[in-house]
Amino acid sequence: MEKKKLLLDCDEVICFSGFLEAVNEFMGTNYEIDDFTDYYIDEAVIPPERMDEFSKFINGRNMYENAHILPGAIEAIRKLSELYDIYICSSCVNPLDIVGSGRMFADKYNFLIENLPFIKPGNFIFTSAKHLFKADIKIDDRMSNFEGDEVEVKILFPSYHNKDVTVEELISAGVIGAGHDWRTGWDNVLEILLSLNDNRDESLSRRSL
Repeated sequence: MEKKKLLLDCDEVICFSGFLEAVNEFMGTNYEIDDFTDYYIDEAVIPPERMDEFSKFINGRNMYENAHILPGAIEAIRKLSELYDIYICSSCVNPLDIVGSGRMFADKYNFLIENLPFIKPGNFIFTSAKHLFKADIKIDDRMSNFEGDEVEVKILFPSYHNKDVTVEELISAGVIGAGHDWRTGWDNVLEILLSLNDNRDESLSRRSL
């Protein structure tokens, strides 16, 4: 039986990059990820007049060298890879360093092959135009990345910036919420997808009778 295709985001889903650490180092602050509700941490912390300085500060820095892998992510993805054909679909363009963004492609690629050796590198897709890629299941942390999708199952991974997404918004967009805490997000994703797979197997068994 052909496996269903699962399109999986990287940042804020598989890991938190070292971006917050870079912001804290630059500003001399001690912010933690849950201190924020907006996606763009730099805009919330760094004064506009210092953004050029910050851009130079992070120029050439490998944000994935000490990335924080989310709890249970690797184990869950490994288990799901036995049931689904997984593709990692993630942006690699740093708006603060457009010219040097090529390094981010390499850094993220190396992070993925090191931590997800059971996913074929040919299944890595680096793009911001995620809506162009078709899949049966999509997991992302941003509601905007589900817009225009013709995807059977859409799962919103919980993160610091999407805590205020309402049940009504999820229902309206046809999206399943995987809880409200990134610490338990992968437990919830695994439960959702294993349940869907079990229901699919049960349905196929009934058809064969």
